[in-house]
Amino acid sequence: MSLFTRLMYFNCVVEHGSISKASRQFDVQPSSISRQLAALENDLGVRLLDRTTRNVGLTEAGQTFYQYAKRIVSEFDEAREAVSDLHHNPRGQLKVSTTVGFGESKILPLLPLFRKQYPDIDVAIELTERVVDMIEENVDIAIRSGHLPNSNLIAKKLMNNDFILCASPGYLSHRGTPEHIDDLAIHDCILYGYKGWHDWFVMNSKPVKLDVNGYMTVDSVNGQKQLILHGGGIALIPFWAVEKELASGTLVQVLDKHTFSPCEQLTATYAIYQHRHLVSSKIRAFLDFLSGHF
Repeated sequence: MSLFTRLMYFNCVVEHGSISKASRQFDVQPSSISRQLAALENDLGVRLLDRTTRNVGLTEAGQTFYQYAKRIVSEFDEAREAVSDLHHNPRGQLKVSTTVGFGESKILPLLPLFRKQYPDIDVAIELTERVVDMIEENVDIAIRSGHLPNSNLIAKKLMNNDFILCASPGYLSHRGTPEHIDDLAIHDCILYGYKGWHDWFVMNSKPVKLDVNGYMTVDSVNGQKQLILHGGGIALIPFWAVEKELASGTLVQVLDKHTFSPCEQLTATYAIYQHRHLVSSKIRAFLDFLSGHF
């Protein structure tokens, strides 16, 4: 039996002046309550109650202890109500860590709308390419591409990365448009500096690494995009990062009959959160919001 349950029994006996009345409140046998009160007194090393055949009274030590026990139970009830309110009415700070490119392209533009829907949730966004320790850094949701680092985390898929090759019309006009993947060896290719995503693969029946002229390496998706927008060459870049530019014609997809990847597998972007029996309402609200927009 927990100490807290013994405190509730003790308070109830004091407030009703009777073990039998307290037993009816908790729907347990009077003997069970008597045993728990005796155990509480034994733990404290002091007698709390004067028992007679008709009623129960407090000793001097019991009167002092009751003031503390009443406060403990009351504060626990307040805490339980506060947590229940948080569960049904999402609020508090939500810490989200996201990769720079996806965060700037897809997450940040959605936050004003999320704020309108959930005004009591304060979002703290970290834009970083490093792998965060969600437990150590108290991160609620991490948005990353690739695979789950360990089984204690749950990944909710947001979208496929769908890497494509693209360049500006100006660059293609000046250097020509590649007609075959072998042509990439004579073009200015901008590589992604993220560890393990540096190479270019064409995804046939099995991944085939391409021979490309990687004259520049940039460790951010948006850095790659700025370079190719200004005629810097050809980049292998996620479709979600250049969707608007392709629609407007400021960038052009090349070799679109092939499927490409910067690593030996196709990838997606996920919202990752810790495996918990009960996911807090603020985390659930953000995950559901993302699901509605991806």
